[in-house]
This record gives sequence, C-alpha cells and structure tokens, in this order.
Amino acid sequence: MNNSFYENWTNQVYPGLDRAVDLIHRSTAAHALQAIAQPPVGAEGFLALLSGGAQSVGEQVEAAARRLTEQRFGRTVNLYIPLYLSNACVNDCAYCWFGSSNPAPRKTLTLEEVESEGNRLLGQGYRSLLLVSGEGAGKGEVEYLQSCVLLAKRMGFAQVGMEARAMSVAEYRILAEAGLDSVTIYQETYDPSIYSAVHPKGPKKDFRGRMEAPQRAALAGIRFVGMGVLLGLGDFLRDAVSLASHVKHMQKYHWQTSVSISFPRIHAAPGGFSAAYPVSDRQFVAMIAAMRLAFPDSTLTLSTREAPRLRDRLFGMGINQVSAGSKTSPGAYTLEGKSEEQFPVVDDRTPAQVVEAIRGRGMEWVFKDWDENLRPAPMGSGGSDDGNIA
Repeated sequence: MNNSFYENWTNQVYPGLDRAVDLIHRSTAAHALQAIAQPPVGAEGFLALLSGGAQSVGEQVEAAARRLTEQRFGRTVNLYIPLYLSNACVNDCAYCWFGSSNPAPRKTLTLEEVESEGNRLLGQGYRSLLLVSGEGAGKGEVEYLQSCVLLAKRMGFAQVGMEARAMSVAEYRILAEAGLDSVTIYQETYDPSIYSAVHPKGPKKDFRGRMEAPQRAALAGIRFVGMGVLLGLGDFLRDAVSLASHVKHMQKYHWQTSVSISFPRIHAAPGGFSAAYPVSDRQFVAMIAAMRLAFPDSTLTLSTREAPRLRDRLFGMGINQVSAGSKTSPGAYTLEGKSEEQFPVVDDRTPAQVVEAIRGRGMEWVFKDWDENLRPAPMGSGGSDDGNIA
C-alpha cells in the first residue's frame, strides 16, 4: 500500500522510540514552558510535555491547552451517543467483555430494534450517533451495517459514525456511500509483542492490518477517522509517541480526512485481566494536553470510561467531544433484559446532568457539529513533513 504507515513505523518510528523516550526523560520544566510559549508545539515540544518535568508546570500547560481549544473550537463541547448493534465477536481480546471465550449471552439488534433505540436517542436530543459492533462471523455483516447506516440517516441523525472491525477499502466505501461520516479504529497498542499477546485469536490479531485501517477508511472517502490507544496495555510513553506519529502521517498523506483522537483507559477488564502499564490521572491529563497542543485542529474525544470529576476538569482542556448517558450493550436504551457490556460505564450521569456540568464550566453544549454542505470532494493527498514524532 502506498504511503503505508506500517512501513514508515517499521523503518523510522519504531527504531526511534528509544531516542524519543530518552528525550522525554531528559526534558525539564523549562523545556515544557518553552514548548507552550508559541503553540502548536513541534516534535520535541510534544515530547517535553510528556515528561516528569512538565508535571511541575502542569497548570501552565493545561491553561495553554485550554486557550488553544477555545481559539479553535470556541467554548463548546459536542455530545454524542454510542448505539451498540451487536456484542457477538469472533475475536478474543483479553481486555474486552465481548471476547469469544466469554460465555455471556450474545445479542444482535434487528433493524426494528435499531430504529427503536435510535428514536429514544433522537428524543433525548442527540444528532451525533456512533454505531458500535463486535466483529461478527456472519455472512452479510457489511450489508447489515450498511442497512443500519442508511436507517440512521433516514431517521435524521446528522452525523453517523462506526466503531467496528477493520475493513477493506471496498467495504468502507460501501458504508461511505450509505452516508457513514466517521470511522473510529483504535490500534490498542503499538507494541507488537503485547498486541499479539492480548489478541490471541481472530482477525484482529493482524497487527499490520489494524494499523493500516485508518488509511483504508480515508481512501474510501470517510470524512472523519478517530484514532487512539487503549491506555494501560502498553508502555505509556512509547504508545503516546507512536500514536502522535500515526496522526501526523494521516494528516500528511490524507489531509482531506479529519483525524480525531480518543483516550480510552483500562479501569476494569474480564477474567482478572489487569493493565500491565497502568496510566495515572496525571499522565492521562498530560497526554491530552500534549495532543491538543500538538494537534490544535483535531477533535479530542472522551468516553464515559472516566469518572465525572475528571471528565468535568477536562471539558475544554483539550477535550471538545464527549459521550453522555452511554450504554455499552445492545438494546440497553429500550429493551428489557441484559446483554453483555463492552466495558463498565464510570460516568453514569444522565445527559441533562452532563449538560449542567458543562455549563458549570462556563461552556455550552451542542448535540451536532456537522453540516452536509461541508462534505468534501474525493480524498487527495499532500503535505510536506515526515509525519514522525520519534
């Protein structure tokens, strides 16, 4: 594949990670202050903001991230809601309750059930919808997902995204033509040995195939691509640097695709699985601030995995899109009975309560930040830098 990030990562990013981490450890508070003096920050500034030295000037860094967020996005926070289509999955990811070895009941929504769930969410004011599905083995999976996208658009959702398996360009194109606006696809970890260990079987075991999925989505004409790592799986610093390099690469070669960044963090997992590299709140906040200061025009997204107090602090401090009122199992908004959740929700406040928290930070909330008139021409490529942080 031309302009493959996997090739770039293998030849440049991965060999440079040791040097990048060494620069992080040698960075001081002075380096961090120098980095935020004239944002956006460059590669060395990004590394400095991940350092222990930057933590001693954390308030100044957070203030700089907040100012930059307001400059680019105003004092607003976008609200979206996930709608889980299916918890059936052929993968067996060690950290996920949807894993095939988990004997929990499985559920795939019918289109009638999808419509019922969607109507409930429309009634709450949502216009930005994220369709989520495990990786099913059933024939006609893409056609089912296509039908769900078409249905959501007919119902009036202005922006429809999807978080599902890594697909081919042709499959993503089918969904794009149905009206799919965004694809969210996390690498989970950029450490190949850890990746292999936590993905013991199933199609997701393909490390390279997963890494190149954002590029395939862009080539298919998907307007927005969401990226991230599952914080806690791999070394925090190495994964943060690799993710930033991946985002830079996407911005260089697929500049007509808007890249957003999410920050899922492991708090609980099935079968006694525990994060080998737990990420502290201080590291978590530092990563979000660093990503905002390095990528001023990217949407930064936070899910309900995090506690209310921390989420409230991050509204506008880099984060400008959050889920609210989320349920992480199929049919959870309208159906009786309980199917397996993908992960436990920590911030279980209602959408109204989250809205009040946003207002309490002196900000405004919006259910939609999208206009069909802004849909671009087919994808192109361009850019001038090497796309690497390491």
